[in-house]
Amino acid sequence: MIAGVCAALAARFGVPKALVRIGFVLFGLFGVGELAYIALWIIIPKEK
Repeated sequence: MIAGVCAALAARFGVPKALVRIGFVLFGLFGVGELAYIALWIIIPKEK
């Protein structure tokens, strides 16, 4: 919702956006979700 990372990953792998977002929340509880989100925010190209 902030940078479109979850939506881009969901579209790429053909899974629901909600599932990807829940995964990031769960990973965030263990401390790696935030770092992965920021890294993907930088890596994933912007939509045109």
